[in-house]
Amino acid sequence: MAQIQTSNFDFLKKLEANNDRDWFGDNKSWYQAEHENAIEFADEVLRLLNSHDKIETPSGKKSLFRIYRDVRFSKDKSPYKIHWSGGFHRAGKLRRGGYYFHLQPGGNSFIGGGFWAPNKEDLQRIREAIAADPDEMRDLITAPDFIKTFGELEGEKLKTAPKGFSKDHPALDLLRYKQFIMGTNFSDKEVLAPDFAKKADATFRAMRPFFDYMSDVLTTDANGAPLF
Repeated sequence: MAQIQTSNFDFLKKLEANNDRDWFGDNKSWYQAEHENAIEFADEVLRLLNSHDKIETPSGKKSLFRIYRDVRFSKDKSPYKIHWSGGFHRAGKLRRGGYYFHLQPGGNSFIGGGFWAPNKEDLQRIREAIAADPDEMRDLITAPDFIKTFGELEGEKLKTAPKGFSKDHPALDLLRYKQFIMGTNFSDKEVLAPDFAKKADATFRAMRPFFDYMSDVLTTDANGAPLF
């Protein structure tokens, strides 16, 4: 099974300490070797994901985000990211939600997923479903397996009730969400272990009840009739 190598995190630590183009250019071959290692890991996670879900992302390489930072609007002009990260898109209109991984030394690695930026129409549909029956989502995010894996549902929230919904609604805590995100952190020891791809996949698998619920909501109208 593909494994993140110790040399991979050694490279990222060195890059953090020497985040400039000269050092990166002098160590380009090291970067290329560790980039390949990250691709191998992503390929393995993709293989595992496809055993229980259908993923549109064609390869681990395509899942990885570039290491080069966009510094045009940032005060931090460091040219390189000091982590590997990537995402997997679910295939088809009937499958919603996205998977994300972030690998960074210092206990900063995490496996996450959810709905980062629902469009206006999707967010309205989600809120309508919550308002009509909040118990279904509440049961999902208070389930023992969800709490054990993710702790709690995360994401940006409005400060007050969204337009069109009462400030006294009993599900106001859920209606205020603008994002629906879940994730869990991993130590360096866990990331560098041979079974980390399996742990990442198990974390993704734990998101599926929530994804299935949201997919049902976003592919049906308020009466439950299919949209596709």
